[in-house]
Amino acid sequence: MKNEKYINSIHRWGRWGSFGAIAFMVGIPIVACLIFDCFPSMKLVLQSGSGLLAMFIPIAISEVISYAPVLGSSAYITFITGNVMNLKLPVAINAIELAEVEQSTDAGDAITTVAISASSILTMAIIALGVILLVPLQPVLTLPAVKTATTYMLPALFGGLILGIFSGAAGKYVIKGKLLAVIPAVVIVAIMLALGVPLSTYQGFAIVGMIPVTILAAWIMYKKGIIKVEERAIKKS
Repeated sequence: MKNEKYINSIHRWGRWGSFGAIAFMVGIPIVACLIFDCFPSMKLVLQSGSGLLAMFIPIAISEVISYAPVLGSSAYITFITGNVMNLKLPVAINAIELAEVEQSTDAGDAITTVAISASSILTMAIIALGVILLVPLQPVLTLPAVKTATTYMLPALFGGLILGIFSGAAGKYVIKGKLLAVIPAVVIVAIMLALGVPLSTYQGFAIVGMIPVTILAAWIMYKKGIIKVEERAIKKS
């Protein structure tokens, strides 16, 4: 991006926001433990948390590496508010597709920032409304039809995201054959599963490892002419 003042302000406020979010996340349980005098022992914390950290730290690192080019300046608010894979990433990709802009550009960054910000505000408003209406709506939420419908919400979100990936559109370019780049990663994962490697436990490490494999495969296929990038006409408003 060209606007250095804007970039610096985004990083400054993003870092302060991240520190503030961490302070609230850690501070609330600490205050609760102080009030009720129920601090767990450090040994218990390490025993219960080491397994979770081993799984989620690699996942968090892989998400930052793989999602940051798409999210741009909105990466800070995305990782602070959460729901990255099932909400914020589809919102960003859909906004880029609808606006017909490129990722990692000034226009793409502006579009994703507005889209993610609007999504975050709407999400918080819905959560607040849900908390207020949780008890009055309890009879409705427990209906079998409502329970059945909610099980399809996450698949529907992923379905929309996958359809966007199959389109091949990337701003003012059309990428033909881009899904071929994931074949080496899929083959490697399939072999590891066949060998009995428990990838469900080490999915974060698997994602981190497959990112360079996919990038390398895409670069080689592009050089060989298997994956083609063509410019398309952009609609002018």
